Amino acid sequence: MKLVRFGAPGQEKPGILLGTERRDASGLVRDYDAAFFREVGLAKLSADLAGRAHELPLVAAGERWGSCVARPGKVVCVGLNYRDHAREACLQAPREPVLFLKASNAVVGPYDDVLIPRGSTKTDWEIELGVVIGRDARYLGSPEAAAQHIAGYCISHDVSEREFQLEHGGQWTKGKSCDTFNPIGPFLATPDEIADVRALDLTLAVNGVIRQHGNTREMVFDVFFLVHYISQFMTLEAGDLISTGTPAGVGLGLKPPAYLRAGDEVVLSITGLGEQRQKLRSA
Repeated sequence: MKLVRFGAPGQEKPGILLGTERRDASGLVRDYDAAFFREVGLAKLSADLAGRAHELPLVAAGERWGSCVARPGKVVCVGLNYRDHAREACLQAPREPVLFLKASNAVVGPYDDVLIPRGSTKTDWEIELGVVIGRDARYLGSPEAAAQHIAGYCISHDVSEREFQLEHGGQWTKGKSCDTFNPIGPFLATPDEIADVRALDLTLAVNGVIRQHGNTREMVFDVFFLVHYISQFMTLEAGDLISTGTPAGVGLGLKPPAYLRAGDEVVLSITGLGEQRQKLRSA
C-alpha cells in the first residue's frame, strides 16, 4: 500500500494512492498516527481495502498533499551514515550510529514551501530515506527482528541550517529543527512495495542542477541495524520517524560551499518512493 494524507495544515485526512489517484480513506481510519499503527494497523487496513479500494472517494487533484504520516512523536536522525558523505566532511565513518533528534513540528508536506529562518545564510539540503515505525520497539534482539517493527518508507528532507548547527554552540538541534525543516512523503510505501531497501537511488536537484546522487547500499548502517540499535537507547514508538542519513553533495561540502536562497526550488526523489518538490522562501 501507499499511504497519503491530504487537506489543509492541521486538517489532513488519510488516504491511499492507487496509481496516480488519491483515494479518501477517512471512512476507514481517523488518521495515520500512533493510534492507527497500534490499534488498527496496516494488516487490517489492507483487509478492509481488499477488492474495494477503487470504491473510495477520489481526492480532488488540487488538494494539498500533507505529510504521509501525522506529526511523529519523535524524529530520530542519523548523522554521517553514508561513506561518501563522511569523506566530504573529512571525517571517518563512525563505528556506531551518530544519533540526534529533530523537532517533530518541523514535519510538513512534500510540496510545502520551506522557510529560510530569519538571519539564516547557510540553509542546506539533505535527502534521506525515512523509516516509519509501525510497532513499538524496545531492546530488539537483532537487526532481523527490526523488520517486524517497520511500517514503511518515505522520502525525508532533513533541511539544515549550518551556522545554527555548527557555529552557535551545543548540539545540532538548533540547525535541524526550524519550522518546515522536514518535508516527508509524498507517500508512505509499505515494505512489500520496496524490492530491496538496501539498493535505492536517491537524487536531489537544486534549480535543476543535480547536487546529490547516492544509493542506500552506501549506508554505513542499514535500516534494520538502525532500528535495532536505536531501540537499545530509547523506545521507538509507533508513528516515529527515523531519517537514516544523507549521501554526499550537500551544500556545506561543495567547494566553495553553496546554500539555499529564497526563490530556489529543490526536487528530491528515491526509487519507489516518488518525488518531492519545494520552493524556498524567507520566514
